[in-house]
Formats: sequence, C-alpha cells, structure tokens
Amino acid sequence: MALFSFFAGWISYLLICLLGLIFIAFLCFCLYIKYIHLKYDHIPGPPRDSFLFGHLPTIQREMSNDRVIHDKFLEWAETYGPVYRINGMHAVMLCVTCPDTTKEVLMSPKYPKGKYSVVLLLHRFFGNGLVTAQNHEEWYKQRRIMDPAFSSLYLRGQMGAFNERAEKLMDKLADMADTNTAANMQHMFNCVTLDVITKVTVTSCYPQIPTLPLQFILSVIKLHLFVYLTLYPKNKKFINEVKKSCQLLRSTGRQWINERKMAVQNGEDVPKDILTQILKTAGKANDDEELMLDNFVTFFIAGQETTANQLAFAVMELGRLPEILTKVRQEVDDVLGMKQEINFDDLGKMTYLSHVLKETLRLYPTAPGTSRFIPNNIVINGIPIPAGVTCVFNSYVCGRLDKFFEDPLKFDPERFHPDAAKPYYCYYPFSLGPRSCLGQSFAQMEAKVVMAKLLQRFDFSLLPGQSFDILDTGSLRPKSGVVCNIRHRGQTPAA
Repeated sequence: MALFSFFAGWISYLLICLLGLIFIAFLCFCLYIKYIHLKYDHIPGPPRDSFLFGHLPTIQREMSNDRVIHDKFLEWAETYGPVYRINGMHAVMLCVTCPDTTKEVLMSPKYPKGKYSVVLLLHRFFGNGLVTAQNHEEWYKQRRIMDPAFSSLYLRGQMGAFNERAEKLMDKLADMADTNTAANMQHMFNCVTLDVITKVTVTSCYPQIPTLPLQFILSVIKLHLFVYLTLYPKNKKFINEVKKSCQLLRSTGRQWINERKMAVQNGEDVPKDILTQILKTAGKANDDEELMLDNFVTFFIAGQETTANQLAFAVMELGRLPEILTKVRQEVDDVLGMKQEINFDDLGKMTYLSHVLKETLRLYPTAPGTSRFIPNNIVINGIPIPAGVTCVFNSYVCGRLDKFFEDPLKFDPERFHPDAAKPYYCYYPFSLGPRSCLGQSFAQMEAKVVMAKLLQRFDFSLLPGQSFDILDTGSLRPKSGVVCNIRHRGQTPAA
C-alpha cells in the first residue's frame, strides 16, 4: 500500500509538472501571437474572430457553406484597401492589390515563393517542382531543364497533336449531336486536355495509357486537394485518397521516365515529345531525376486542369451572350472556312477569340493567386510593412475590382482590344515575372484549337435550370459542369 501511494504521488507530481509545462508553452504561444498582432496591427484588416484563431473561423465558414472564398477576399479588398492583413493563430498574410507593389514583387527574383501553408501542402503532392520550389536557385535549375520543352519552335511542332486530339473530341460531340444527348462540357474538356497532355508528354506510351484510371487519379486530386487545407480529422479519408492517387501518378511517371531513358541510352528512335526534351537538358544525378518526376506530376495535373476549366467557363459565358458568340464564330469562319487542320499562323489571326479567352481568365482565373515571402522591410501604399511576412496576390480579386475594370462583372472581350487601355499589373492569370507559368503558351494554343473547332462545327445552347455558380476546390471551375445541347451547324433544334 505504501509503495502504491509512493508511485501515485510521483505520478501526480509528474502530471502536475506536465500540465504546468503545457500551460507555460501555451502562455508563451499566446504571448507570441500578441507580439505578431502588435507587429502588424497597424495594417488595415477585418476584425479578428478570435484572439487565438484570427480570421480562420470566417474562412472556414465560407468554405463549409460552399462559397467562393475569393469573394470574401474581394469584399475585404473593397473595404480595407490595396493591402490588408489576415491573421491565423501566429501567422499573418497580407493580401495585396496595389499595382506598383505587384510589379515590384512579382517581377523580381529576390522575393521567394510564399512560405505559407498552401505551398507546404502542395509540396507534399507535387514534390519540389516548379510550382512549389521556394529557393530561387533550385527553381532556376528546374526552369532551365523545362524551358526547351516549351519553346516557341517546339510548340509549333505540337500543332499536329493539338489538332488530332481536338478532332477526337469533335467526333464525340458529333455522336452526341446525332443522338440528341446533352454534353457535360466540363467533363468533355477534361478528357481532351488530359488526352493532349498525355500525347505531347509521353507519345510512345500513349496507346497503352489507361485513360480512365488516370482520369480518376486527376479527379481525386483536384476534387479533394482543397479539402486537405482544412486539416480536420473528418477529412482523413479524403487525405488518404489524395496521397494514394499521387503515389500512383508518381510511380507511373517514374516508369515512363525510366523507360524513355533506357531507350535513349540504347540509341533507339524516340519521339520528339516533352519527355525527350526534358531528358536532353537534365543532368544524370539522382536529384535531377527526382526534379524531373516532380515536374512531370506538376505539368500533368496543372496543365490538364486549368485549360479545361477555362474552356468550360468560356462556353458558359458564350452560351449566355449570343452577340459575343456570333462575333467570335464569324471570326473563326473567316479564318478557317471549312478546313479541319488549324495551323500555327491561323491562331494569330483569331484575335477576337484570344480576347474571349483572356476575358474568361479575368473573370475566372482557374488558379486564382500566387504568393511571395517578403524578407526585408518594404512600404505598400504608404504603409510600412515589417519583414518576414507573406504577401498574397489574387488575380480573381484584381479582375473584379471596379477601380481596375469598369463594370467588372460584365463579360466584355473588348477590354483586350489593342486600342483599349492596358491593365497595369492587375491582370495576371498566369502570374508575372520570372516565375510566371511556363506552360501558358501551350495552354492558350491548346484552348484556341479546341474552341475554334467547337465554334466551327457546332451550335450549342445551355441546358435550362443549371447553376452558373463557381465551385472552389483550390482551383475554380463551373459548379454545374456547363451542360449543353449540341447540334451540328445549321441543324434544326430538336423540338
């Protein structure tokens, strides 16, 4: 009994000490939060929901109610000005819409990628690729490897692949028109962009690729990636699905890379696709192999999704605006006539189609923002900003501010007419500066080919009763999927 009392006393003492240490640690954490508040509270911003969690409850509430979180950021930008702060426990982010600061920060290599949670979480899925690399030297090394695969000369040579895979989509739409079947255009565009990415990345593997499983992989990653950001235990199942999907995609990519390297080493004829271009430039070290794999995953996911979403939003707007649809279709008819094969020079002649696609990205930037870490003290709009903070630049917010764009919610491609006033560092759907999107020319060439063929061959009308809301899953997409009735040009609508 005495021994039991002795041990019980010691256990009680240890528990008291442990609780005391926890209390002291929590107190120190609270003091640090207070220090952060004092350091940055001179910067305008919405009232915090709580001392400890800052604005996180508001953000979580918006997300859980299926609202677009960027609309809340837009509301705050209109209320608090060109720079405002968001607190989350001990962290603080600054949301910036000031064009001069956007130019200074995004156009300079001295501001590394932001060190906030989204980047860290994406790092788990994409590895240390172009999107997530924070160190400038690491990023530059990767960019040097990837650049030849996206040169103008190389992309010209991919027009055949763009045409071939777009024709496959036209065949599917023709079948739907013949059978009077409604088309979910989001799904159709997802299929064709996945088709194109696979074709131009790994040509030799293309016939053997199990398209439906890969489509599932990408769908799981895209649909549940943003759910991961909430970090709640109830999302554990989704998190595991994402991890398994990424592991499968990475293992598939590793297999393709190794097979291609072996073919090159054996002197075999290999296709002039993006994978071959990357292998020509990359080194032989193991870290270069990992970087190639990281960027394979990044390119495969990001390149497939963003273009599909842009095309879906464009069809959604054209379906609601017949006068714009008529004008862009007339341009396509004037440039292409009846020919099926679109060449590189044709793309440059379809200027109004370019305006339509640019305006789509102004209202619906599929990747809404980017961030940079500020290592030194700076001044934004007359407000001193202490070093050590992350600035977020949101193209969705800038594209919808009326101080930058008159009547910003109106879809108006004429904003991008050569004679119109040029947006001054407030339009950046592909980011700006040295870390702008490497694949933006690829994406817009692909989008133009697909959209031109669609307009040339088919009439489409939006199915009544569907929503035109935005679904925010980390990237932006049409909530309804943009369901359309498809008809051959000149075909009488079904009764």
